Amino acid sequence: MSSIISQPTSEVSYNQGLFFVFSAGVLWSTVGISIRLIEDASVWQILLYRSLALSTFLYFVIRFRSGENPFVQVRRSGLPAAFAGLALVAAYSGGIYSIKVIPVANALLLFATAPFMAAVLGWIVLRERVRYTTWIAILVAIGSIMIMVSGQTSNGALDGTLAALGSAFGFALFTIALRWGRSEEMLPAVFLSGVFTIVIASIICLLMGLPFVLSAGDVSISISMGVFQVGAGLVFYTLGSRTLPAAELTLLSLAEVLLGPFWVWLFLGEDASAYTLIGGALLFVAIIGNALSGMRRKISSVNKL
Repeated sequence: MSSIISQPTSEVSYNQGLFFVFSAGVLWSTVGISIRLIEDASVWQILLYRSLALSTFLYFVIRFRSGENPFVQVRRSGLPAAFAGLALVAAYSGGIYSIKVIPVANALLLFATAPFMAAVLGWIVLRERVRYTTWIAILVAIGSIMIMVSGQTSNGALDGTLAALGSAFGFALFTIALRWGRSEEMLPAVFLSGVFTIVIASIICLLMGLPFVLSAGDVSISISMGVFQVGAGLVFYTLGSRTLPAAELTLLSLAEVLLGPFWVWLFLGEDASAYTLIGGALLFVAIIGNALSGMRRKISSVNKL
């Protein structure tokens, strides 16, 4: 693992990049089943222990890769890194809450709308041009969300759906913050998000009277989520993302959405509804179509040169 972390980005080949990004998606896809296995811990208790593990893990990864104190990198990144870190706090909390109250398939599919939200935010905030095909994909994504939501009848379904969309919006804000700060490195901002989450989760636990001592099982699962699922996934994604075009990153990110529901079906017997399957299929069409359109546009631009 240490040799992989220390490997310079310039030495990562295209095939290695594919492997790293796909591996990140596989690791992230197991978050749903981990949250389902939590017995008693609340959202903020899970976040506290997960963030403690995540921040500790990333502290040593960043220190090992760059030789710098992560707080020095965060300070150099300035306000955009702070904004990105706070955006991830919202993404984390909304993500865990939604997975606890609505089917994992629904939650992960709603998370997958984050790139479309980022496109709209980039158009509004950064004046970035949005392609015509992306606008069509956004409309299709909205339709797919309406179909999925219409099939949810369980208690807390609306709250869970809104939390999932809020999580996607948080990830979109994180993306915009990185572009705003012109940052090519996401790990310091993610490290800061863990620090923010530790502080915020601790305060909320104190205000709500939630105990800091959890069962050994809940603590173990939360810590493993911080180190292996979120932390290691981010390291793999960072290593592979710079060698791959954005469109291919989008397509590979579908591994998380496809595998997440599969794990909970395989190990916990959780099925997806017909509405989820129909809405999810439409969303996949939107994501894949937008990504392929971007790839063709890039190839066309290269050929013109």
